[in-house]
Amino acid sequence: MKKILLILFISIANFLMAGNDPYIKITVAKDGSGDFTSIQKAINSVRDLGPAEALIFIKSGTYNEKITIPSSKHKITVEGENKDNTIITNNDFSGKSDAFNEKMTTFNSYTLLVMGDDIKISNLTVQNSSCNKGQAVSLHVEGDRFVIKNSKILGCQDTVYSATNHSRQYFENCYIEGTTDFIFGQATVIFKNCTIKSLADSYITAAATEANKRYGFVFFDCQLIAKEGITKVYLGRPWRPYSKTVFINTEMGKHILPEGWNPWKGDKMFPDKEKTAYYAEFRSKGEGGNVSKRVKWSHQLTKKDLKKYTIEKIFDGWNPNT
Repeated sequence: MKKILLILFISIANFLMAGNDPYIKITVAKDGSGDFTSIQKAINSVRDLGPAEALIFIKSGTYNEKITIPSSKHKITVEGENKDNTIITNNDFSGKSDAFNEKMTTFNSYTLLVMGDDIKISNLTVQNSSCNKGQAVSLHVEGDRFVIKNSKILGCQDTVYSATNHSRQYFENCYIEGTTDFIFGQATVIFKNCTIKSLADSYITAAATEANKRYGFVFFDCQLIAKEGITKVYLGRPWRPYSKTVFINTEMGKHILPEGWNPWKGDKMFPDKEKTAYYAEFRSKGEGGNVSKRVKWSHQLTKKDLKKYTIEKIFDGWNPNT
């Protein structure tokens, strides 16, 4: 009887452990040593609405591709061999002619578009190499429960587009750089332990949070740095009236302007956005973290307010780390 119970226990344990493993593992390598030489072809090979996680491992190399993870591909983990040497790059921008001789817009200028739910990315670089020609998105995310860790997202204007109001996105230990509004969109997003580098005197964020959403962009324990010579950077400006952006325990360089936030005047369709936008900070640090001259319509959080800013509350019960 004991032997039967032991065998049963081992079988159940193996089943449970197996359930946490990817049901398929695919390797992408430029030199042909993997299953595919193209990341897009590897994604296309994954079964639509598959039964569990699919792992795509990308060996070091520079992959000149414009990539889409469609909504039919979910539960995919894309893991690079090394974030500095595993690079996905493209150079589309708003105004560039596409294959049909039509002008691209901000929204199809991406290098990587994520539409599927439960997509995880780690240890790679996503880059849009176009600069100063127009809006040029590097990473465009629409899917829900998106996670990216230990990665670099490089671009100029509009580097990261966190799109759609139903999307929850989590960035951890990432490096993000850009010029103007280089973190923008409607999604609910947490940035944890990220380094954010401004390459021009401009604006870091441009949230477009919808009125019925309690949270927009929330930065925890991040560091704001700038290219040499950059001295006039705003934390953000409201793309839409109910934009919400909060910085918590963030180290801010001297490039951050004393007023901190900009109301984005001159938008005739959405005037007076500072009356409805919610911009706040808690314990900002560094030379740019002096809040004594912040605009009057911004907020300083209290310790009591912080109780509202937990991962589970921001993400309505979802925790990307469990």
